[in-house]
Amino acid sequence: MSLPQKPPKVRLFFSVMGVNETVIQEAVMALGQEFGVLSCRGDIRPFDRTRYYEKEMGSNLVRFFAAFRELVEMDRLPLIKLRSNEIEKQFAVEGCRRVNLDPGYLTAERIVLATGKNFTHRIYLGQGIYADLTLLFHRKSFRALPWTYPDYSDPEIIGYMNNLRRDYMAQLREEGGTE
Repeated sequence: MSLPQKPPKVRLFFSVMGVNETVIQEAVMALGQEFGVLSCRGDIRPFDRTRYYEKEMGSNLVRFFAAFRELVEMDRLPLIKLRSNEIEKQFAVEGCRRVNLDPGYLTAERIVLATGKNFTHRIYLGQGIYADLTLLFHRKSFRALPWTYPDYSDPEIIGYMNNLRRDYMAQLREEGGTE
């Protein structure tokens, strides 16, 4: 028989996509007010992997990854996604988003994103939110799955996530958490 155990806390991160660098910086400040101090940040880069957001947000979008120092309980993901949706609305102009905030968490074994969209590989978490298993850690690196978004398969993003995992594992050791 398996006995229920409380899992280790996880590293919260966001993909922050916006119409320009100023909006991204403002959104990251709003996230900081909610989730605390940044622990690891990526570079602001053009987001040109899909035209999915173009109709609502326009072209020439930029993206930034922001991870937070305070570890969180993984079952908070639905509430975090709902809160990030509210922050998106605060930045909207005439009903159109100027920023897209996609929260996820990192563990020693995986990357999970929150989404409001159902699909065959997604697990319902409650409150209209699903968990998207996006990357698995195997043989010293995160690896894409058949359904992984193409941008998360990019070697640069996988490198960022590997660095984020190293930081997370060191924090777990430092705080006496499970490794």
